[in-house]
Amino acid sequence: MRHLRRSARITTEQWRRKLACWAAAVVVGVVAVGFAMAADAAATLRNHIIAISPWIMLALTPAGLALSTWLTRTWFRGAQGSGIPQTIATLHLENFAIIDRLLSLRVAAGKIVLTTLGLVAGGSIGREGPSVQIGAAIMHACGRWLNLSTVSMRRGLILAGGASGVSAAFNTPLAGIVFAIEELSHSFEQRTSGTMLTGVILSGVTAIALVGNYSYFGHTDVVVPIGISWIAVPTCGILGGIGGGVFSAILIRATRGLPGGLGRFARGRPVAFAAACGLLLAVIGIASDGITYGTGYEQAHEIIEGKTHYPASFFILKFIATIISYCSGIPGGLFAPSLAIGAGFGGWVAQFLPHTTPGAVVLLGTVAYFSAVVQSPLTASVIVMEMCDNQQVTLALLATSFLAYGVSRMICSQPLYAALAEAFLDGMATAPRAPVATPRPPAAPPLPAAR
Repeated sequence: MRHLRRSARITTEQWRRKLACWAAAVVVGVVAVGFAMAADAAATLRNHIIAISPWIMLALTPAGLALSTWLTRTWFRGAQGSGIPQTIATLHLENFAIIDRLLSLRVAAGKIVLTTLGLVAGGSIGREGPSVQIGAAIMHACGRWLNLSTVSMRRGLILAGGASGVSAAFNTPLAGIVFAIEELSHSFEQRTSGTMLTGVILSGVTAIALVGNYSYFGHTDVVVPIGISWIAVPTCGILGGIGGGVFSAILIRATRGLPGGLGRFARGRPVAFAAACGLLLAVIGIASDGITYGTGYEQAHEIIEGKTHYPASFFILKFIATIISYCSGIPGGLFAPSLAIGAGFGGWVAQFLPHTTPGAVVLLGTVAYFSAVVQSPLTASVIVMEMCDNQQVTLALLATSFLAYGVSRMICSQPLYAALAEAFLDGMATAPRAPVATPRPPAAPPLPAAR
């Protein structure tokens, strides 16, 4: 009888944990949908302001970036940038007091508010990367509430939260799983986590229940038949790999410190530096008739569907605007702007490849540049495939993505998010270690310098 009572208590406790984790995954889906609505509202408000007068952005963008940077540095430390590097860093930290700060619900709330503010102000940022940190924070809060003492379980919840954030943000559940395997985790136990799979499914189902089963960029029927059409694969793979590799190398160098007087200005007066970055973004936005502001979703959607043809200046200026936005220190992701840059690049290349369907070249350009930036070719291929609801180009997408990845590695030897995560770890190495109630976990595997 004593054994039966003990077994019943264990079973009850296990079910309590499962239900709590499932509920947290549903919350991730709800928050991701709300975040998407807030981002859309921010874009609509910005467009209304520009319709009144585009010159207003000369004041709004510097002020918005300065305010966002000040709030980040004073009230929401750890919310800056994409959010993916923070999530990766927490999977390799041994001090859970620091993890609790990086993945606090306060930082998650600040991430939503400040990313939305950055979009209103015209920053070239996205919400998908921040959704990873937000999802990880919600699942981590669930782990704290359950008072989990097993380090692997707490890290498993963080991984599940990050994957759920991608799944709900893009409505791409398969991409969420692949992203967690390829980008976030680096151990067999984490890769096979049932918690992660369940979280991705529940958050994805929640998003679908709230907004419907939509495709991020609609539906395309383009194909890349074997033959002369495949000349687009090496063309997009090589050129996209160069562009994405250069982009990653610039951001990694900027994260380690800008050179000369510019670097001293950024370190000594970060708020004023953010305002200066905002002024540059406003000038670029006015010169481009506003197409470099925000996520770039509208432009990418139009290019992929063949509704609008943008000149080469679009992806060049969007490239510059995204670098400036990230260097300013405001919260915001790189996924959506990178997809927009890739689509613009593909649309430009398509005019030189008459033997391949223009829509197919756009998709190949998108996956090439995106894969070269994140250096996660499987994730890039699956995301683009699911976002366009097109499995007919899977083989061409994979070939282009892996080629772009190889070219990018020759330019930038370390993956972008791994390098940014290491910057977080290096910055925290000298931080005081507060006592924690959880046992000291075993040393985590090192971040990979190459994949």
